[in-house]
Amino acid sequence: MSVRWETEGLQTVGIVCLVFMFLKLMHLLGLIDITETDSSDSDLELSTVRHQPEGLDQLQAQTKFTKKELQSLYRGFKNECPSGLVDEETFKTIYSQFFPQGDATTYAHFLFNAFDLDRNGSIRFEDFVIGLSVLLRGSVTEKLNWAFNLYDINKDGYITKEEMLLIMKSIYDMMGRYTYPMVRDEAPNEHVDKFFQKMDRNRDGVVTIDEFMETCQKDENIMSSMQLFENVI
Repeated sequence: MSVRWETEGLQTVGIVCLVFMFLKLMHLLGLIDITETDSSDSDLELSTVRHQPEGLDQLQAQTKFTKKELQSLYRGFKNECPSGLVDEETFKTIYSQFFPQGDATTYAHFLFNAFDLDRNGSIRFEDFVIGLSVLLRGSVTEKLNWAFNLYDINKDGYITKEEMLLIMKSIYDMMGRYTYPMVRDEAPNEHVDKFFQKMDRNRDGVVTIDEFMETCQKDENIMSSMQLFENVI
């Protein structure tokens, strides 16, 4: 696989990369193979795992999945994660399988933190399915909020140049030799500068959620990327 790394559209690349990589992870875990279920799964077979997820009715209320979809998603999750939890090292190992010629460790760390909603060092089935619901069936606002949370590494409500540079370097590291043309050392910094020229509307050196939302919603490419994966499951 080769990827042509364009010099424009940083935020579109980031959002598409986020969703695409997450979907590849879901496929590996068997979470997007929606098949018919039977009555034996009606209670999510909670007694077989160490972590017991919330009930179907509660998860239905929190997501945009049907009961049948939740049952199938859980069956795939349980098969690959019998404990009911995914720790960061497992998450990184899974991600690395897709990028053998690059280093996905840092990007996987950032993505893991975006899914680890209660910051306890593990991702539960509820965390997975709530994130999946947002990325696949959430509103534009919900999806952009999720992306902003990924970029806001320290979760203080602002994206700084330092945070965006860490994200960009992690993406370049992840792609490794797949990038074409070859990445110049200064390329991540150039992308960050362009991101802030577009997003930092009041030129105060940080990007707020309002600036991020307003700029993204006016960008046709970003809006198109929001629709790419809506019918995956």
